[in-house]
Amino acid sequence: MKKRKMNTLLGLLLTMATSYGNLSCSDNTESTPVAPPTVEEVSNIQVYVTTKEDVRGQKNQGLRLLDDVASLGEDESFSTLRIDKNQTYQEIDGFGYTLTGGSAMHINNMSSAARIQLLKELFGNEEKEIGVNYLRVSVGASDLDAIPFSYAETEDETLNNFTIAKDKEHLIPVLKEILAINPSIKILGSPWSPPTWMKTNNDYKGGSLMESHYGLYADYFVKYIQAYAAEGITIDAITVQNEPLHPGNVPSLLMKADEMANFIAGHLGPKFQTAGIATKIITYDHNCDRPDYPISIINSDANQYINGSAFHLYAGDISALSTIKTADPTKEVYFTEQWVGANEGDYGNTLMWHFENMFIGATRNWSKTVLEWNLAADSNLQPHTDGGCTECLGALTIDGNTVDRNVAYYTVGQASKFIPTGSYRIKSNNMGDLPNVSFLTPEGKVVTLLMNNNDTQKKFNFKMTGEEKSYIISIPANSVGTMIYDGKSSL
Repeated sequence: MKKRKMNTLLGLLLTMATSYGNLSCSDNTESTPVAPPTVEEVSNIQVYVTTKEDVRGQKNQGLRLLDDVASLGEDESFSTLRIDKNQTYQEIDGFGYTLTGGSAMHINNMSSAARIQLLKELFGNEEKEIGVNYLRVSVGASDLDAIPFSYAETEDETLNNFTIAKDKEHLIPVLKEILAINPSIKILGSPWSPPTWMKTNNDYKGGSLMESHYGLYADYFVKYIQAYAAEGITIDAITVQNEPLHPGNVPSLLMKADEMANFIAGHLGPKFQTAGIATKIITYDHNCDRPDYPISIINSDANQYINGSAFHLYAGDISALSTIKTADPTKEVYFTEQWVGANEGDYGNTLMWHFENMFIGATRNWSKTVLEWNLAADSNLQPHTDGGCTECLGALTIDGNTVDRNVAYYTVGQASKFIPTGSYRIKSNNMGDLPNVSFLTPEGKVVTLLMNNNDTQKKFNFKMTGEEKSYIISIPANSVGTMIYDGKSSL
């Protein structure tokens, strides 16, 4: 018993001595440093975002470049975005707005220095610029001009009194300055109404185009395109009529599908050919709830003259664009208008809806363009016609030289800044809670528009078909984002 206690005591003393010796050694001897784990920096992926909060204030600020959102690796618990740049779909014409007469007036009335600075920001391609590459303009007045007008106010069967003098006040000077910044920008012309004397009711609101004036109205389009060409402005395409099934606006026109088909087949198409005009003819230009309208034109004698059909989304589902593409794969589809209401309240929700349905939804359904509605209004939402839109918020609010950037500035900028004309949509899988669409630019970059409409940050795996490396990407809560992958850059 005593021997066992003695052994225990000796063992305890030995342990204490060893521990003390280790402590003493640690204090007096340098240890070998342990190298930190190697982290391979990812420099070939950038992510720009705009969050709901970015567009909810008086002074909005989105399109922010994020830091440290990409890393090498793969996590099986995350969804995986797989992109195949060898599977291409439609070529992209561009992203932008309607430069209404009112928008042009506000911009043109700025001081020269302020105006040029703003136009460079909108249409330039430098770091702080958003590269808008597609514009829609009205042929004559839209409802966001101060008063309705046409280019032939006086009844004249020869159109000798045709003049674009009204457009030379603001619209044409602004377009020329835009073209000096971006000479390749594409321009689409859309009429809200023919001259009143060509209509059944002799009024800017409603009525129909008199069949006896079909040929004369086709000449009107020819003169419009030629007059703009004389100013150095190429009209890339025209739609035959803005919202042909909405005759309640000022100005407006009711034009049924068979009427549009007959006008194109019997007059507009042949007159363009005779005049040597290459401007594209686009049908419909109204809501997604009536795909039967453009399909009936596609199936008519007008088919040989038309390039495609244009859509808005005040009714219907964006998948209607694919319905039209399936009806005739040789014809193109375009998304040409969606307004933002000044009284919508939560522009964070507007940001998400527009991005999901238009910038992702429309392009996934074959659209070559995505256009928001009005580029600019003032703080009183002026100008507009008597009977026109009284609540149309511009992408910009311009008062004198003061410019505020609203939600549509950021939705367009997230796309136009990174996806130039001539890019192609490419294959990407649908990740469910992270809607997305991908493009291949002429420079070989892969650009993906995506959104996270969840209240928490989301991470996902990203992998290019045919490449070994995988990446983990983070996107903030309640945000829309643009991911740019440059496969040519080294990590």
